[in-house]
Amino acid sequence: MPREFQRGHKARISDLTTGTDLYVGVQISAPGLTFDISCFGLDADERLSDDRYFIFFNQPKSPEESIQLLGAQAGDTESFRVTLDRIPPQIQKLSFTATIDGAGQMSQIGPGYLRIVAGGEEVARYSFNGSEFTTERAVMLGDFYLKDVWRFAAVGQGFDGGLEALLKNFGGEVLEEETPAAPQQQPPQQPQSGAAPGFAPPAFAAPSAPTPAPAPQSFAPPQGATPPPAPAPSLHAQPTIVAPMTPPGGTQVPPPPAPPAAPYGGPQPPHGPHPGQATAPPPPGYAQPQAPQAPAPPPGYGQQPTAPPGYGQQPTAPPGYGQQPPYGQVPGQQSAPAAPYGAPQGMPQGAASQGPGVAAALQQFRETPTGQRWTQQNKKLVRVDLGIGGQPVLARQGSMVLYQGKVDFSYKGAGFAGRIVGNATGQEMQLMRCTGQGQVFLAENSTMLHPIELQGDGICVSAENVLAFDESLQYEVRRIEGHGIPGGALFTMQFTGVGTIVVKTHGTPVVLPVTPTTFADCNAVVAWSSAAQVVVSSQVRMRRNAYPGDTGESVNLQFRGAPGNFIVVQPYEV
Repeated sequence: MPREFQRGHKARISDLTTGTDLYVGVQISAPGLTFDISCFGLDADERLSDDRYFIFFNQPKSPEESIQLLGAQAGDTESFRVTLDRIPPQIQKLSFTATIDGAGQMSQIGPGYLRIVAGGEEVARYSFNGSEFTTERAVMLGDFYLKDVWRFAAVGQGFDGGLEALLKNFGGEVLEEETPAAPQQQPPQQPQSGAAPGFAPPAFAAPSAPTPAPAPQSFAPPQGATPPPAPAPSLHAQPTIVAPMTPPGGTQVPPPPAPPAAPYGGPQPPHGPHPGQATAPPPPGYAQPQAPQAPAPPPGYGQQPTAPPGYGQQPTAPPGYGQQPPYGQVPGQQSAPAAPYGAPQGMPQGAASQGPGVAAALQQFRETPTGQRWTQQNKKLVRVDLGIGGQPVLARQGSMVLYQGKVDFSYKGAGFAGRIVGNATGQEMQLMRCTGQGQVFLAENSTMLHPIELQGDGICVSAENVLAFDESLQYEVRRIEGHGIPGGALFTMQFTGVGTIVVKTHGTPVVLPVTPTTFADCNAVVAWSSAAQVVVSSQVRMRRNAYPGDTGESVNLQFRGAPGNFIVVQPYEV
């Protein structure tokens, strides 16, 4: 049985399969729509620093063939072969995307999926449908990313701007040309050579040895199926380069002859149309009309002598991910579509009516959606999307500051035994249970928040420093052995399982490795790895206590453990 993923779920590839030669199949369709499915090979900064690792129908494989486009087969709209142990070290993430070629929206798609097949057996599947999207025209479906080991994440995040917004998000741009060249490579339905036996899904297993005969191979569609036609040239057919980009000759936008009032946000003129494009003239008083014969002012006149990178190349494309429409937009020019609920788009409708000053002042405080279950909005505010993962969240009572959607808050009792243990140990947590479909924003007393993702490991945190966590995590009160102080022990909470816990600190914490000589004040330590051994250490001496006065540092915790264990300390004592 393949492991089912939901949007926001992550897992190690080694937990799914021991193989490194993987088949990735994508199935996506909608009546009357054509889709371009691609793979972006990104560096450590999640940028397309080498366009040879943009794998699409016009560039079907990477230089060392660690990523190959295989075409439509085995019921998949598009498929790839990924050999993880051959990917060069500068490539840290593979992002599989789907883009609508032409008009349409992702809300029109039917049920689809992204699946991973290893050794002829499907090991993982992320299913999606049009109800998860609205006006998006490009979607990041899933990622392979390197975080000490290769992992898989189901993303399901979209962009209204289509391919252009997708490329800008990865640091690249599409260069428009007047006469684009026709694609020279093979169409996507042509299978790549060198496929390993048993690599494709079981029903379409590869032959034991590749042969030059034109018979269907392991990645070909089933018998009788009509291969999909070669897609028409689109934005994909244009050469892709990495930003910043120098404008092509003749596209530089001449500055106006007189120094009109610069639009808000800088000395640049308003974002105008592409040179040579016929548009309606602006109304009187909006901006001084251009004089075609007037000479350009010299550099330093308050205007830049050359156009900024990429300026004037895409006049009508909607703004990309997280970007604003330019201020001072010419009346009549098409504005960006309204941002759908919860989607990472620009400022919603109505913001422009507040004036550019208000919009610019509030720009830095905008919501930061990422398509993940837990998103840190700033150092002191965190957002959880209850619709991703479907698991309820347990949060400290009164920590909700804002929520969107249909969310239900209920009291989470600890039971009679839990209350007794909590009162006796000081590790009682007053919790509420958050369920439903929506986003909940959490904070408390302006403390700094730190979401920590657990993947089967554990962490010990004092109940005082816990703000919220996934209900899927197991937690219990743990006793710290010790001697030399009244009571002889301290207590903490131990969390284990798969999920996220949000830890709060007073100030910026510091993380230290555990050594045999590591001691920490029990009032300042926040958390530590559950594998570390902790004992209470005391510096009480009869001779010292015979005199008045105390240093205040008589009791602390000593940490011991194998290399790899850690402790977290805050610059504050509870």
